[in-house]
Amino acid sequence: MTQCFCGSGQPFETCCQPILDGAEAAKTAEALMRARYTAFAARRTEFLHESLHPEHRQDHDLAATRRWAENSEWLNLDVLDVQDGAADDEQGTVEFIATYKERGVIHPHHEVSQFQRVDGAWYFVEGRLVMPKTETRGQPKVGRNEPCPCGSGKKYKKCCGR
Repeated sequence: MTQCFCGSGQPFETCCQPILDGAEAAKTAEALMRARYTAFAARRTEFLHESLHPEHRQDHDLAATRRWAENSEWLNLDVLDVQDGAADDEQGTVEFIATYKERGVIHPHHEVSQFQRVDGAWYFVEGRLVMPKTETRGQPKVGRNEPCPCGSGKKYKKCCGR
């Protein structure tokens, strides 16, 4: 038995595989999101189309999704936050970071996904990318030829800037 791609720690055969195979439905929004990640990692892109909300399928480019899945190595899934989406809810939100490698470069895909339950089945509605925050410097930048802030009296480039 192999570990499931979704990072649950469960065997693939009892975690996401029954959902991907259609043997059982995802019980929660998070379970569907984990199964969708696993579909990328296992290259089961038809499941990604089938688990998409019926009202949004006309815009889905299955060929592009297949290329992305096949040309990437799916490394890790971190679920950051889950809002609603339990078995008795009608809507849910899952925030996650899916890390993958494409052309030798590691990419984090940070997304907040919306899910909706229709006739007892969970569907992916839409995802919103979370952009990285810009880091701001707490202090002014020290120039190479300015006095070193450590107080040595030397120029920064000859002291702490080495």
